[in-house]
Amino acid sequence: MAGVFTIDLEDSSDVEDEDCNFTVTETDSVPAKEVELRGDNVNRDRENVGPDCFELLSVLGKGAYGKVFQVRKVQGAQTGKIFAMKVLRKAKIICNAKDTAHTRAERDILETVRHPFIVELWYAFQTGGKLYLILECLSGGELFMQLEKEGIFLEDTACFYLGELTLALGHLHSNGIIYRDLKPENIMLNHQGHIKLTDFGLCKESIHDESVTHTFCGTIEYMAPEILTHSGHNRAVDWWSLGALMFDMMTGSPPFTAGNRKQTTEKILKCKFNLPPYLTPDAKDMIKKLLKKNPAQRLGSSKSDCEDIKKHHFFRRIKWDDLLNKRIEPPYLPSLQSDDDVSQFDSHFTRQTPVDSPDDTKMNDTANPFAGFTYVAPSVLESLKEGFSFEPKPRQICRQNSSPHTSMSSSEIFKSSVDAEEPPYVQNKTLSLQNIATQPIKTSGRKKKQKTHQSGR
Repeated sequence: MAGVFTIDLEDSSDVEDEDCNFTVTETDSVPAKEVELRGDNVNRDRENVGPDCFELLSVLGKGAYGKVFQVRKVQGAQTGKIFAMKVLRKAKIICNAKDTAHTRAERDILETVRHPFIVELWYAFQTGGKLYLILECLSGGELFMQLEKEGIFLEDTACFYLGELTLALGHLHSNGIIYRDLKPENIMLNHQGHIKLTDFGLCKESIHDESVTHTFCGTIEYMAPEILTHSGHNRAVDWWSLGALMFDMMTGSPPFTAGNRKQTTEKILKCKFNLPPYLTPDAKDMIKKLLKKNPAQRLGSSKSDCEDIKKHHFFRRIKWDDLLNKRIEPPYLPSLQSDDDVSQFDSHFTRQTPVDSPDDTKMNDTANPFAGFTYVAPSVLESLKEGFSFEPKPRQICRQNSSPHTSMSSSEIFKSSVDAEEPPYVQNKTLSLQNIATQPIKTSGRKKKQKTHQSGR
């Protein structure tokens, strides 16, 4: 309903029966104003959102399924606000039942999960041939771009980002979700420099306690041994990936790399890694404990999950409540000139003309595998209720943040990521670092790691 009224009624049992005399005074009649009853002024707690509600500003990324745009909302609630719009072509997705399931799972997870370090879904809708996810725009760009510019991170910098990621992964695990594709390309920075985990296409739901899954998915350089051997895996795979990411942040590359996927896989399964001498003992110890090939011995593999990791001495300076509530200043502040600044994104994409091709495909509800895809964030619905008025309420344009890259197609098995589901520039504000023997050395340009899609058991 558009409004809720509370009326206090006296309990009739407490009132004695008596004659009630009323005097009615006739007043001058007031002309009635006719108001047309429509969905937009009666059911004000619902907003119909479609492609026409958004103005395309820039291209942020491209994948086999579609594109990611920076957009501005031009109609309805939050008019003027900047978002990231992920557009997926249904025809590319429905060719594979597993891709369809993953796409639905990503949308459902984004609706369910709310956390300071996980990208927020605001709207979801579809046309006959396309799916649309409207996400907060993370204008700080990918963490990958920061690593590419800096070469490696100082220990305090890595500690900050790894702490926020630990909280995000722990929250997913507490909801029975394993992430399975942690890498710099899937970690974004908002306009304040805080991380946001994005791209949930390879997540697995309903993994609790002793539950395991056998899906072969992820990005080779960050994949845990138990995924590669198809021996069954659980949430411990995310802590292996955190260890591989920590190694990457602090040395310039993942712990196991080679000329091709087969050689990389063999290294992950059989080889040891070498730690540079400039790392502190605490950093070395945590990397070793996260990169245990036996998942049962891995830090974070117990029922305590992320709590064991938070207690490690590497994080001794972190006040977790302050970190969760963003009371700790990030080590890097993205240099942004405006709400729609895309300087932190790859110019290969941003210099392209943003075009969302017309979609004349008719919606077939009976044969639509994405029925129920539409979504409006509860905060938007609440703002609509609070702002009940026949005139649009002016809203302040908020600086928000960029978006995830779309997952690559499973048909591009040797171009992208392993998947198959069974049944500007920033201002360097690095904190001082103790016990470091050498300063970080710039590494050669890094290449983006690609996902691999293969059949699972």
